[in-house]
Amino acid sequence: MRRIAQLAVIGLMIAGSAAGGETVVATHAVYAEFARTVAGEEIEVGTIIPSGFCPAHYDLSPRDLAAVLDASLILYSGFEPWIETLADAAGSDAVLVQLSGLWNTPEAAIGKTEEIRNLLSDRFPTMADVLESNASTYIEQLRALGDALQDRALSVGVSGVPVICMEWQASFVSWLGFHVAATYETPEGLSLRDLVVLTSEGLNAGAQLVIDNLQSGIDFGAKLAREIGAIHVVLSNFPGAMPRTATVIDLLTQNAEALFSAIEPLG
Repeated sequence: MRRIAQLAVIGLMIAGSAAGGETVVATHAVYAEFARTVAGEEIEVGTIIPSGFCPAHYDLSPRDLAAVLDASLILYSGFEPWIETLADAAGSDAVLVQLSGLWNTPEAAIGKTEEIRNLLSDRFPTMADVLESNASTYIEQLRALGDALQDRALSVGVSGVPVICMEWQASFVSWLGFHVAATYETPEGLSLRDLVVLTSEGLNAGAQLVIDNLQSGIDFGAKLAREIGAIHVVLSNFPGAMPRTATVIDLLTQNAEALFSAIEPLG
């Protein structure tokens, strides 16, 4: 509570001296990239959380108050427990819009891009044509990426390869064509019994990979991989957290390549 109170006081101090136009702010790098790509140079887009950080575990700072102070629209996923506190502390009149669901396949990223395009077009109707054009260009890039990754998955032979997967990466792994034999939740919710059960399921399925999500922690997956003699692969759900993942397109590409590289020696 003391931290929140401190942020509120600082927010009042900033509000008393700040001025600026309308901006759109996203809590994390993924939605910021989608919004910035659609907006182009027409609308200022800001980000609260630096690229590579997990929103659910982010620690607010006074800098974040300034980021939302003049925002007219704030985009968030729903797993940021601090978003309303931040907006209230800054005295922001921004409209908070929750865009729930995953973005970690090209198809899902297209869906989120379309949602953001529609939101921005409603908010800034005079810019609708430009926003539509920018969104269409980006969507075509995502479609081309999706086709390329699935073609590569076919050539590598991922179809039916059994894996165990952290649940936040399961949609991407399934989309590529792997057989997800079992999933597991965030490590803090898992016990030794879960490890025993998943080990049995992995051995019965002949799981060749254990696929982790970087932001949720990777120790449990590494231990599970050792227990069943599988390869441990770590993917990311946010750009910037791993090498060569500066953008969402880079991120999806590198996640796929990590999986392809892991199974190619097994073929």
